[in-house]
Amino acid sequence: MGGQGVGKGTFARILCEQHDYKYIETGAMLRNAAQQNPKIAEILNRGELLPNDILLNLMTEQISGTHDILLDGFPRTLDQAKWLVQNYADKFNIHVLYLDVPEEIMIARIQKRIREGGGRADDADVDAVRKRLDIFWNTTIPAIKWLETVPGIKFSDVDVRGNVNENMKNITLTLSD
Repeated sequence: MGGQGVGKGTFARILCEQHDYKYIETGAMLRNAAQQNPKIAEILNRGELLPNDILLNLMTEQISGTHDILLDGFPRTLDQAKWLVQNYADKFNIHVLYLDVPEEIMIARIQKRIREGGGRADDADVDAVRKRLDIFWNTTIPAIKWLETVPGIKFSDVDVRGNVNENMKNITLTLSD
C-alpha cells in the first residue's frame, strides 16, 4: 500500500521475482475493466475510486482459488481493508507493506513517469493527480492506520525514499521474519 508514485508496481514486480506470488495489479485490472465497461472508464478518468460493489466483485474473481497473492493497490479504503480481513484473514497470512514517502516525492515520481513516457493516462492531468492524492490522504491513510492495529496482521512501514535495492533488502528481511 502507498500513495501514487511511491513505486508499488516496481516493488511488487521485484517481490514477485523473489517469491512465487500471484500478482494482482489492481490498476491494470481496473484499466482492463474500463475497456469493457464505459461506466468504470468514466469513474477512473475522473480520478475517483470505484464503488465497493464493483471493485469487490472484481477482487473476488481475482483472489478466489489462489494462494500466495501479492495485491498491488488494494485495499484503498477502510471498508475495503475490513472486507479483506473479514473474508481472507482466515485463508491467508496478511502482510501489509506500507511504502511511505512524503507527498513531494510522490509528485516528483509521477512527473518523472510523464517525462519518461510511462505512467497512467491521467498522470498528466493535474486535477486528477490532486484528486488521487487527496483520496490517498483522506481515504487510504485511515485504512492503513486501521490495518496497522489489526491483531494477526503483519504490518511493515517501509521508507522508500532512497535506493530501490536497499529498500528491497529491508523488505526481504521483513518478509522472512
